[in-house]
Amino acid sequence: MSKERSYFGTDGIRGKVGLDPITSDFMVKLGWAVGSILQLDGHQQILLGRDTRASGEMLEAALASGFMMAGVDVVKAGVIPTPAVAYLTRTLQMNAGVVVSASHNPAEDNGVKFFSQQGMKFPDQTEIAIEKAIQKPIVSNKVRIGKLSSLSDAAERYIEFCKTVFSEGQSLKGRKIVVDAAHGAGSHIAPVLLRALGAEVVCIGCTPNGTNINQGCGATSLEQLQRVVLLEGAELGLALDGDGDRLMMVDHQGVIVDGDELLFILAKDAEAEGLLKGGVVGTSMSNGGLIQALSERHISFLPTKVGDRFVLEALLKNGWQLGGESSGHIICLDKVTTGDALIAALKVLNIMVRTEATLYDLKQGMVKWPQVLTSVRSQNASQLVLHDSVQKYLKQLEHVLGQEGRVLLRPSGTEPLIRVMVEATDRKQAEWIAKQLVDFILEVQL
Repeated sequence: MSKERSYFGTDGIRGKVGLDPITSDFMVKLGWAVGSILQLDGHQQILLGRDTRASGEMLEAALASGFMMAGVDVVKAGVIPTPAVAYLTRTLQMNAGVVVSASHNPAEDNGVKFFSQQGMKFPDQTEIAIEKAIQKPIVSNKVRIGKLSSLSDAAERYIEFCKTVFSEGQSLKGRKIVVDAAHGAGSHIAPVLLRALGAEVVCIGCTPNGTNINQGCGATSLEQLQRVVLLEGAELGLALDGDGDRLMMVDHQGVIVDGDELLFILAKDAEAEGLLKGGVVGTSMSNGGLIQALSERHISFLPTKVGDRFVLEALLKNGWQLGGESSGHIICLDKVTTGDALIAALKVLNIMVRTEATLYDLKQGMVKWPQVLTSVRSQNASQLVLHDSVQKYLKQLEHVLGQEGRVLLRPSGTEPLIRVMVEATDRKQAEWIAKQLVDFILEVQL
């Protein structure tokens, strides 16, 4: 976090429930601070959604209270994916959208994400203004108290929007698809959507109980999905994360198809159809195999810092439409303004229907480079990454790899972790270098 930010990371505010800032008291203050800033432009409305965590209702109520104290009306969308809130905020002309969610984190975590009236993440200057407002004492709006209402058909509106990826007459009839919704916000939406398009759906991770979100399932834990796809003889499997903005897929052989491969599939098809505007935006973590495969097709690739907000910024700046991350955040700007697992999944399925190809067929043409990803837990990750001895050792390892790979070290924007990524043409070498770097960081940390 920067000196101007004490609470906002790369994807909103996140942490352990019951510990500052994920407390009811702070959420009231946060809601008031955001509402006060919005009220500078007059009477406002906010759309408020959440995922399936047990703490969600408590934090939702606290936020709503703060918003209303500032004179802002709150429209509750209930349990709904993050991209659905972004979509509905934009189409219903709300002044902002808010999601109570910790995305792919475990159930004991929670957080808050914000969207502007255009359905995009709050810009830096707005987040900085909110942080300053949080430091002020709460003063209830003396002119009016905000009202609370519910959008009872929020899920149905989002489902109808997602269905527009398919043209009239196209369907998924005769296709068996396994859906893993991570016991999260997409649990009651993804199966309904795919069945409405004609698919036979097998569900796992679709029975949330408040404490099982992302627990051994979803986009960050694909072993169960791989097993069920093979057991059911399904055409493919798709996995969402807890708030439905990440997508990972599994082909009919049980092999994972990650965010980089999905980007390749979407870019290759868009280019062939003459619909690819510009190139593809990825991140510093994007696999070298993706960059090589796009280059072979004369498709430009632009890397940004890790975080879908940076991908979106680069897309908007360059007038491009397609970007994403290895982790499965896929932004298709022709349809949505944020990472959307279901929109991305339907676009891939649409290609399969049009070309009569399997998911396995579609990913041919890109060969992933061996990549080792690991993490080191640290409460001062940002400082440790920049430590002189760590940087010096990092350069030594990069020299060992030369032109045959790369090493990336960065603090997580959402958890107290240092992310380590090593990419090399030889997996054993990548694994060895990753271990050396992790061991060195742990030694420095002690």
